[in-house]
Amino acid sequence: MTFNLVKIFHEMGLFALMVVAVLLVMAVTALAVFIERLWVYRRSRRISRVFAEGAAQLLAERDHQGLVRHAETFSGSPLAALLAAGMKAYLTASDKPRGSIGAVELARREIARRSDVLAADLRRGLGALASVGSVAPFVGLLGTVVGIIDAFQGIAREGSGGLGAVSAGIAEALVVTALGLVVAIPAVLAFNFLSTRADAILLALDQAQGELIDHLESQP
Repeated sequence: MTFNLVKIFHEMGLFALMVVAVLLVMAVTALAVFIERLWVYRRSRRISRVFAEGAAQLLAERDHQGLVRHAETFSGSPLAALLAAGMKAYLTASDKPRGSIGAVELARREIARRSDVLAADLRRGLGALASVGSVAPFVGLLGTVVGIIDAFQGIAREGSGGLGAVSAGIAEALVVTALGLVVAIPAVLAFNFLSTRADAILLALDQAQGELIDHLESQP
């Protein structure tokens, strides 16, 4: 007997089709998140690279106001947003009478707060990928269990048994499990890939904020 996937889907019961529909929705969601995050990461790296070239020159010239204006033109760069937040806090504190907390310390605290916000934004959507990767196999398994139960109930109703009586129902049920794995495996791979990219961006941001604090501490 040849393996006819189209025929199996046509002969599936209502519950199995509902499970297949849920798995397809999960697959589309995972694909959408992967494409969107991949585009965001590539765009942010490209824009941040251009911003960093101008920012390095402005810091070398100690043009802090110019750095803030330069950062405001790079709205899609997490690096620009981070350095602009820290520099604004530093300049604001420098223009006011000194209190118990210095301008550099206030800049460091503002950078830490903004870094947390940027980290959450960079990882937005990864939770959905992780959920699809972990839940999809169990959704497929649920369809398989229910399909096998239905197949054995058919034997009880007909009063006859044997492998031939249940093979078609079991095949339909196992296809649902296979579909769950087909959805879950790419989702897990996509999650690991995007997590690695996000960690690389966050590491670069951490190094940049350390360099900015060192620069501010060296100011007269």
